[in-house]
Amino acid sequence: MEQLEYLEERNKKIIDAVIKKAESLCPGSLALIGIYGSFLTGDIHPKSDLDLLILINDDRGYKLSSTFIQEDEQVGHDIYCTTWESLRGEAQYGHPNISKLMDSKIVYCTDDKYLKELEQLRTQVKEKLAAEFSEEDFDKAFESMEEAEKCMKMVLKENVISKVWEKTGGVLYFLGNAITLLNKQYIRMGVKLAYEELNGMEKRPENLCELIEAVISSHTTEEIKERLMVLMQKTMKVFAVEGARFGKTVSFQLEQDETEDRCDNSRKQPTAEALKGTYEEMYSNWRNKMYVAAQNNNRYLAFMSLISFYSMLSEIAGEWEIGNYDSLAIYNPDNLYATAQAFDAILNAYLSEYRKVGLSARYYKNIDAFICDYLLPETVAEA
Repeated sequence: MEQLEYLEERNKKIIDAVIKKAESLCPGSLALIGIYGSFLTGDIHPKSDLDLLILINDDRGYKLSSTFIQEDEQVGHDIYCTTWESLRGEAQYGHPNISKLMDSKIVYCTDDKYLKELEQLRTQVKEKLAAEFSEEDFDKAFESMEEAEKCMKMVLKENVISKVWEKTGGVLYFLGNAITLLNKQYIRMGVKLAYEELNGMEKRPENLCELIEAVISSHTTEEIKERLMVLMQKTMKVFAVEGARFGKTVSFQLEQDETEDRCDNSRKQPTAEALKGTYEEMYSNWRNKMYVAAQNNNRYLAFMSLISFYSMLSEIAGEWEIGNYDSLAIYNPDNLYATAQAFDAILNAYLSEYRKVGLSARYYKNIDAFICDYLLPETVAEA
């Protein structure tokens, strides 16, 4: 069986299992299922996981969620649910990461009324995007630029390279959002094709992607700061031109932010319930992206994946007493394979947190083994 055919069959098995589980476990809770991400855009590889919009009507639907690792393909899967409240929030277009709402291909629906409600939300966004660029639109985009500026100020006061990389990730994230909002667009293709998407935008600094690449190719804190400053200044010039249309003066404040990071020492001992699924989610979200990045020499994909990985670890560590995992110290712009292998080492080290609370990672030899377990009656599965 060809690889694409196999992946499509695997995806169908997952979708069918979610539908069957919903019918028996939480009837009436599942509204619809859609496909988004790489299987919608066509940017797939042999280890691509399936991104699903599983839209639920009530909290019972969360029982459909699951995270696991498929051993035969070394692919992590993260089956999670989305609420109507979440989609309505995305329809406000406060940020550009709304492709799940706008582009998901609906493959199952329990009632046409849900399709109509989804289409109403999409229409709401389309009307916003089609309207003439306004002062309100500029202000929204500039809010993201101000967040990038805050991160830039934190970059300037840091000297440890992993900390500089951390704040640099914030700059790049908010700057990308700012430029996308300035163009009244949303992010359709994801991080793997970020450069292609950014290059297609009209309002942006000249050579934007080359400027970003220069930043993430840096080797010292001084290089990072200098190149990031150039990127910020050139982006601010673009905002200054647009702001002038509305009588606004835009400038980049170079003064360092004197605010100190505050550490919360009131962390709790982790529980199995608190950590459950986190390892599998990390594996699903970023492991194979790291190796795809190495294969394609895609520094942006590697760097932003590490930033997301770091953010998740930091969020967990902010609440729970776990070890120190400096996932940004491993970034090597000259050797992405070594970076991917170091990522694996940290991911494996994180399993010690599972062992401490009596958890084991959820591995299944193949997709059929997972589905057999997934569809067990709830009382049996819990036992």
